[in-house]
Amino acid sequence: MEDKFLAAMQRRFACKRFLQKSIPQEEIEVILEYARLSPSSFGMEPWRLLVVTDQKIKEELQPLCWNQKQITTCSHLVVIKADSAVVQNREYIAKMFARRGLSPEATKAYIDRYFAFLQKQDIDCWVQKQCYIAAANMMTGAAYRGIDSCPIEGFEKEKVEEYLQLHNQSVALMVAFGYCAMERPPKKRLQRDEIVEFR
Repeated sequence: MEDKFLAAMQRRFACKRFLQKSIPQEEIEVILEYARLSPSSFGMEPWRLLVVTDQKIKEELQPLCWNQKQITTCSHLVVIKADSAVVQNREYIAKMFARRGLSPEATKAYIDRYFAFLQKQDIDCWVQKQCYIAAANMMTGAAYRGIDSCPIEGFEKEKVEEYLQLHNQSVALMVAFGYCAMERPPKKRLQRDEIVEFR
């Protein structure tokens, strides 16, 4: 039997140019749901998604993103914002832990452990790492649905954040989604025995 998830992994690549074809709204909603349902450390869900479809905004972002063609040719550009402030907000933290249905004592112990963990972290880096989990799930899920994507880290971070008028959030990465307008390159990866060790 065909492994459909593996087939999606084989299909997915960083598409640099997209057809001028819009992704149906119901499809993009599913892709966004893949992000919403993604796992995150301590269940904090620190990502916030800005979905850009306005062509004028994409054109104004492109020079800030190394003039990459996927910015303006994609159907949907998802800006994944890392919210470092919210993961330190006591009201938000209490709300997130309350969902677990633990006793007040267990909840307090868990929150104490959480704050002890935070003290040892570069919080901005930790939050951005969570954003990549959501991005990976969106891209693989999109490939499963026949939709192409490209993760984008090549941008002038401060200028993009200024242009988008972000407050207390930073851009972790962007992901362009659309339908491929270029030949798919062969998949190039290290062999399994080069990356996997069993003990």
